[in-house]
Amino acid sequence: MENLLRPVIVVGGSVVLTVLIGWATDRLLSKADLRHPETPLWGLLRRGRIPYQLVLCAAMLRGSYDAAQLLEDHRTGIGQFLTLVLIGSAAWLVIRIAAAIVETSYSRYARVHRDPARVRRVRTQVSLIMRVVAAVVGVVAAASMLLTFPAMRAAGASLLASAGILGIVAGVAAQSTLSNMFAGFQIAFGDMVRIGDTVVVDGEWGTVEEITLTFLTVRTWDERRITMPVSYFTSKPFENWSRGTPQMTGIVYWHVDHAAPVEAMREKLRDILRDCPAWDGRACGLDVTDTTPNTMQVRALVTAKDADDIWTVRVKVREEMIRWLSKDHPYALPRVNTADAALPPGRLPGQSHSPDGAARRVHEPPRTGR
Repeated sequence: MENLLRPVIVVGGSVVLTVLIGWATDRLLSKADLRHPETPLWGLLRRGRIPYQLVLCAAMLRGSYDAAQLLEDHRTGIGQFLTLVLIGSAAWLVIRIAAAIVETSYSRYARVHRDPARVRRVRTQVSLIMRVVAAVVGVVAAASMLLTFPAMRAAGASLLASAGILGIVAGVAAQSTLSNMFAGFQIAFGDMVRIGDTVVVDGEWGTVEEITLTFLTVRTWDERRITMPVSYFTSKPFENWSRGTPQMTGIVYWHVDHAAPVEAMREKLRDILRDCPAWDGRACGLDVTDTTPNTMQVRALVTAKDADDIWTVRVKVREEMIRWLSKDHPYALPRVNTADAALPPGRLPGQSHSPDGAARRVHEPPRTGR
């Protein structure tokens, strides 16, 4: 009977004690979160309750397993398994705690600073720092797990002796990966591009959605995702519309007839912009920039506070101007000219000039003598 009760008490007591301690800790964190609404730290720490309970349970089972005298033939294997669980859950808990601290620091910074560009820069740096921390903790945890095996400890000396050669080989093999990793650090701390920036890459307009140590994701206006290595942004030119001031100037073109009322179009442009909330009022203008044999090119210049508003202003101006021309000035729209050509002075209809200057009727056949 004692051989049955002892493992039940040890294992069951460890599980029950883990649940009670986990519940009590969660209640304390919940009360602290209610008392301090100005910081999200306590609420974020509650996300680590699962790895926290795993650490407690694995630690208590690992410490009391020998007293349980359960499965004597597999004691070594079960002890090794509990050690691996303890290391893995501890690494998981460290990552959750680090994420809570970093996220709290970012939230506090975002509340204090109102500059969106600086907030996006810190957000980019924080996300990359968290990825680095998670990678380092994961590597240390994996190495610790491997070192718990006797065979790995015996081979440790030979692994350290060959670490230099392996490092050189790995560096050559992972040259592109390392370059992307260093490019990721350069982007994060060099303030080249940030999460939330509006960029144009390879003719595609979009918003930076994610930045990692190796790749960057751009969400286009039609909700596509373009993924590219971060080394692209350190080796090729690209447009960053959010860098500096977000104010932008937009251009709208029309091709109209030569008889179009340009001055009336200028007045109409001002009326359209006055009724457009997206226009920031900084500048507007309308000029004839080019002509062709059939049309002339008219350009409108408008301004807005950011890339989204400039798109709205351009679309509204283009649409309203075409509607106004079609309704009030239909002759101003481009058309194919099929009218008869105007003749020079002194020219009779149906006449043309021969190379020697003598006039004759075009449709009259030449006279021939008999």
